[in-house]
Amino acid sequence: MRQILQPGRPAPERIQWAEARGHAFSFMLQAGLPLLEAACRGFAAEGFAGGTLNIRAGALGPFAYVMPALSKTGENAAFYSDTFRPAGITRLRMGAMTLGRRDGAPFFHCHGLWTEADGRAGGGHIVPEETVVAEPFEVDAFGLDGALFTAEPDPETNFKLFGPIPSAAAAAKTAARTNAKTTSTTTSRAYALRLRPNQDFAGALEAFCREHGIISAKLHGGVGSIIGARFADGRTVEPFATEMAVRSGMIASDASGTPKATLDVALVDYLGGLTMGRLARGDNPVLMTMELVLEVLDGT
Repeated sequence: MRQILQPGRPAPERIQWAEARGHAFSFMLQAGLPLLEAACRGFAAEGFAGGTLNIRAGALGPFAYVMPALSKTGENAAFYSDTFRPAGITRLRMGAMTLGRRDGAPFFHCHGLWTEADGRAGGGHIVPEETVVAEPFEVDAFGLDGALFTAEPDPETNFKLFGPIPSAAAAAKTAARTNAKTTSTTTSRAYALRLRPNQDFAGALEAFCREHGIISAKLHGGVGSIIGARFADGRTVEPFATEMAVRSGMIASDASGTPKATLDVALVDYLGGLTMGRLARGDNPVLMTMELVLEVLDGT
């Protein structure tokens, strides 16, 4: 399986995780608000400080993004491009978001594919500080109680990256809001995960489920990168630096009780190629990170 040398020493724990309770819900993003503020408002209305979003379609403008790129300094295994700011309204085709905190304030990590006002198809990493909701649109969310994605320096990749951290304070606040009848209660057992580099995406999820006795689970969110791509239908992406978003993901056990992951994704590579499809199991190693939530379906 493909490997990319990272600048720092690999952390012994290859999957960073935190157990939590969660709740799936949908809400409308309000037009005229920065995308970050609109997302935060939707989660706060349900009593959550963070979680994940999956976007089916939407309209953004102003809009800013970066693409994956080669590192110019060698301080990282890959980097990102200069910022692009297309004119007019950009129409999202799909996207996935992790909502958490960075430097003590709300922040998100969001990848997607879209069509710009001039008809150009694009994809990449959406810049929180410069992106505004142009028209109201609905998103599917999963709120976390008891864990929060928090950006911290990662010596292995030399980036500041989201990882899940247990958050008792968030749980207490959610409980208080629930008692005040201003939020929904959590309904599911969930695990917030960050997969570290150079391990197969599907294989890592399957191993995690085996170790934690999970028979079936639904993936929420799904933001990160893999080293090129190998798809179940035989297609390949050779450029190694990508930005990826999960379109849908499930873990289900086969007749022998072995968990098997089904992962449908969309990605952009550093040459600008856009690809969607179902990943092959066993041959899609993580490049920098992969953030997601597993909602346990076999009991709560």
